[in-house]
Amino acid sequence: MGRETKRLTARTVATLTTPGRHADGGNLYLSISANGGRRWIFLYRWGGKQLEMGLGSARDVTLARARELADAARAQLAEGINPLDVRRAERVVIPTFGEFADGLVQKIQSGFRNEKHRWQWQHTLEVYAAALRPIQIDSVTTEDVLGVLQTLWQTKQETASRLRGRIERVLDAAKAKGLRSGENPARWRGHLDALLPKRQKLQRGHHAAMPYSDVPALVAELRQREATAALALEFAILTAARTGEVIGATWAEIDRKAKVWTVPANRMKAGKEHRVPLTDRALEILDVIEPARAEGDFLFPASRKGKPLSNMAMAMLLKVRMKRPDITVHGFRSSFRDWAGECTSFPREIAEAALAHTVGDATERAYRRADALEKRRKLMEAWAKFIAGGAGAQVVPIRAAKR
Repeated sequence: MGRETKRLTARTVATLTTPGRHADGGNLYLSISANGGRRWIFLYRWGGKQLEMGLGSARDVTLARARELADAARAQLAEGINPLDVRRAERVVIPTFGEFADGLVQKIQSGFRNEKHRWQWQHTLEVYAAALRPIQIDSVTTEDVLGVLQTLWQTKQETASRLRGRIERVLDAAKAKGLRSGENPARWRGHLDALLPKRQKLQRGHHAAMPYSDVPALVAELRQREATAALALEFAILTAARTGEVIGATWAEIDRKAKVWTVPANRMKAGKEHRVPLTDRALEILDVIEPARAEGDFLFPASRKGKPLSNMAMAMLLKVRMKRPDITVHGFRSSFRDWAGECTSFPREIAEAALAHTVGDATERAYRRADALEKRRKLMEAWAKFIAGGAGAQVVPIRAAKR
C-alpha cells in the first residue's frame, strides 16, 4: 500500500495555523479547528464508512508519539480489527480523573504530615479541580487543566500552584499505571510556564498583624466578651499558637501539674511534637472552660457535642463582632515575634522555638535536641505580663458564655 508518509515536521506542526486537516501520511492528520484547537486524528474506512479516531491534543501529544499511535492503529486494521472497538474496550476499565485521584489520595495518605494535609489534598482535588473529575484520566488535556487553573491563578496563586502540582502528580501516577501516554499536561517547566503568568511567590503576603503595643487593649476587650471564641482567641494569643492547634486542642494534651500543653506531631505544621509552657493566665482560662468539659473532649467545644470550635469562630469574632477586619488570628504570632525581638533580650532562637519554627541547619539541630522549655516559659510569662498591662477585666465563667 504505497503512500507518502512523514510529510509534517515538528516545526510545521508548531507553526501551522490554517484551519483544516493537514496530512502526515499513513492516515494521520493534524486537525486545526476554526477557533484554533489542534488535535491529532486517525482517518480510516471500516464497513464502507469513513471513521475518525482522536489521538489527543497536539499540545500534549508530540508528532513522534502521534505517529506511534497511528502505526498501532494501522496494525490493528491489518489484522481485521477496528481500532475504535479496541479503544472502547479499553475505556471500559479506564477511570475518571476524580475516581483515580480519590484512589491515589487513599494510597499515599500515610506519607502526609497530618490529617489536615490529607484533607487539603482531597479538598483541592474535589473543589478546585471539579471540572476535571468526570473526564477519563487518559483524556485530560492541557486545555482542561488550564480551564481549572486560569481564574484561580489570578486570585489565589498559592492555592492554584499547589493544585497544579497535585494534578500533575495524579496524571503522572496514571501514566505510571499505563492509563495515560505522552507529556503531562499539568507540567510547569517548559509547558504551563509559557501559558500562565509568572508566579509571584509572595502574592499571598503576610497575615495582617496588629502592632504589639495595641495587643493589651484588645485582650482587655476580649475579657469583656461572653463567648467561647473570645477565650480561645486569648488562649491563642497567650500561647502564640496557630488557629488549628488551638481549636483542635483536647484535655488529654494538657498537663496541669507540669503547666504544659503538648501538641502532638500530627497536629503541627512541621510534623513535630511541640510543648507549650502554660502561664498562670492560660491556666485561668482552662479553669473557666473546665466546667463544660466532657471526657476526651476539646478545650474549646462547639455547641454541637463532640465537635471543636469552628476554625472561623475567632476570625469572625475579630472581623464582625469586634469590627477589626484589618487583623487576623495568625497575625498575633507576628505581634508576639515583633514584641520579643524589640522589647526583650531573649535570644532569637527562643522566640522562634516558641513559634514552633525550625531554626538552623540540620547539623545545628542535631546538636540542639532540647526544646528549651524552661527558657521559653520565662519568655511566655513576660508576654502574658505585657498583655495584662491593658487587660485587667475579670473572666466570664463558661457556664454563662454564649457560643
